[in-house]
Amino acid sequence: MIKVGILGVGTVGQSVVKILQENGDIISARAGVKIVPVIGAVKDLNKKRGVDIELTDNPMEVVDNPEIDIVVELMGGVEEPYRLVKKALENGKSVVTANKALLAYHRYELQEIAGSLPLFYEASVAGGIPIIGALRNGLSANHIESIVGILNGTCNYMLTKMIQEGVEYDEVLKEAQALGYAEADPTFDVGGFDAAHKLLILASIAYGIDAKPEDILIEGIENITSSDVEFAKEFGYEIKLLGIAKKVNGSVEIRVHPSMIKSSHPIAKVDGVMNAVSVVGDRVGQTMFYGPGAGGDATASAVIADIIEIARGNRGPMLGYKRGLESGLKLINSDNIESKYYLKLKVLDKPGVLAAVTSVLSECGISISSVLQKDSRIQNRVRLLLTTHKFKEADIKEAIEKLKALEAVGDNVSMMRIVE
Repeated sequence: MIKVGILGVGTVGQSVVKILQENGDIISARAGVKIVPVIGAVKDLNKKRGVDIELTDNPMEVVDNPEIDIVVELMGGVEEPYRLVKKALENGKSVVTANKALLAYHRYELQEIAGSLPLFYEASVAGGIPIIGALRNGLSANHIESIVGILNGTCNYMLTKMIQEGVEYDEVLKEAQALGYAEADPTFDVGGFDAAHKLLILASIAYGIDAKPEDILIEGIENITSSDVEFAKEFGYEIKLLGIAKKVNGSVEIRVHPSMIKSSHPIAKVDGVMNAVSVVGDRVGQTMFYGPGAGGDATASAVIADIIEIARGNRGPMLGYKRGLESGLKLINSDNIESKYYLKLKVLDKPGVLAAVTSVLSECGISISSVLQKDSRIQNRVRLLLTTHKFKEADIKEAIEKLKALEAVGDNVSMMRIVE
């Protein structure tokens, strides 16, 4: 019998307990041993949990319990979970975690501490989609050329509503909060940080890159407007918050930002709260993984899959390789990332403005691919919508600052990257 202790018996933790108990027969048959949840740590013992296990408000009673074989960490946060997971591993216990923030900052330290002990984390990325197992196992014969994913269901739901129904950002955010898709403080989701944490985990497995969130380009969806949506539709694009990790000339770029992507691309067709990840391997070609990225049962399903793998005796390095396997790959500085760009300017409605704008772009070495002017005047300004050919991030930043210095433009400039 394998005994499981759970740190954090919230929505996911409750689902883990119930599935282990209610589907115990099939789980035991697949694992080859009976798996029993026996204790859970919570912050508030007075809050009803609806689970039939012992509860404690002291997490050390789980971590130090000599009868516990596997510790499941579902707390959230970074440093406190790190302390507890570290202690559990030092106590010789296997660990399963769904905590992407913990892994975004401490995955390499935890791999060193774990050594030959299993530390599994399928539920940390894309909920019920088995993308971690695919990268660690199913695609392990491949050099990974690229990973492109919709990794946050809240943002995807909001963008889908904006595009399909013409809803403005503020309105759809309130709706997402009312439905429970977005938190009261939605910054972690809409600011792109949740997706960035998940992408860093995938990039570590694929490329051996030890980067922190502060090291990569992260932008959220807060500034997307109906005019951006209108332009995207007119030119055959969808707008998605994408996490992108890919090899470029022997280095790796990692970035999270809103993107215009052709409507014909498979990722562009993923709507609502669903997640999807496209992985290109040098031997297998493009593979696509799709499914629910959050929710109690979907995430718990991934947690229990990891528990079963541990019960079966599966081992191996946490990140799927021994550190330093691909030591030649370096992280590309964000300023050196190359992309096509969409620019939106609100300019004074007077002669010569377009010529001034194109002159600034030319000075910065940026050539224009398309131009669209919208004549709806707001305070004597019109919208000028441009797309460019491919240039470095540093070049477009310089161009934007110079455009803002034009009297006819000012601070009325925004940008979005175009992904092909």
